[in-house]
Amino acid sequence: MNGRAVLVTGASRGIGRAVATAFAAAGDRVAIHHRSSPDLAEELRAGLPGEGHVVVQADVADPAAVRSMVDEAAEALGGLDVVVNNAGVFLSHPITEVSYEEWQTAWHDTLAVNLLGAANVAWCAVRHMPPGGRIVNVSSRGAFRGEPDSPAYGASKAGMNAMGQSLAIWLAPHGITVGTVAPGFVETDMTNEHLKAPRGDAIRAQSPFGRVAMPEEIAAAVVYLASPAAEWASGTIIDLNGASYLRS
Repeated sequence: MNGRAVLVTGASRGIGRAVATAFAAAGDRVAIHHRSSPDLAEELRAGLPGEGHVVVQADVADPAAVRSMVDEAAEALGGLDVVVNNAGVFLSHPITEVSYEEWQTAWHDTLAVNLLGAANVAWCAVRHMPPGGRIVNVSSRGAFRGEPDSPAYGASKAGMNAMGQSLAIWLAPHGITVGTVAPGFVETDMTNEHLKAPRGDAIRAQSPFGRVAMPEEIAAAVVYLASPAAEWASGTIIDLNGASYLRS
């Protein structure tokens, strides 16, 4: 088979869609994961350049569903060379404005997808990855600066960062690298409401460039971390926030 076998979670829209498109444009075969967007996923698959692309479905909060989905992707693609943990949820739950039950639900649901789901995808994928395999996690600027309206989101992404660095050390002797990208605001359908004026103007002003990122800019960094040239970048976290948040 031509090209590498690539699984992208949460690939039916937004960053994941741009990532899947970038890998296909490079000649790779892509497994497009979605939770509940079969039409969008199939539309993407049909429009990708090249051949051999497939659509797989799972709720990544369900460990059994994750294992079946990863195994299905690996069988369809003839193994897995690259896995991109992109699927995520963002739930608003300011601590003084939600009930105790709502607070617990938000934390449970966010961690189940953003952290435990990503961890389970990685565990299942490693069983199919040869030396030279690549895992790339999509984290967030919020892991470093905090997310006051959605503290579970910030915590889940901080956990993803730590998980990625731990796995980078463990998997290096197996020839598998783990890298992470940490975007700030990205122009997607998920952030569309936030980017509308007047709030959108304030969000764009967070960066000295006066704008937010495009999904394709995040995809370019993901493709780099998944490249053969990026082995020495294993364990790194690439900030992609247009200098809107600088950490030392």
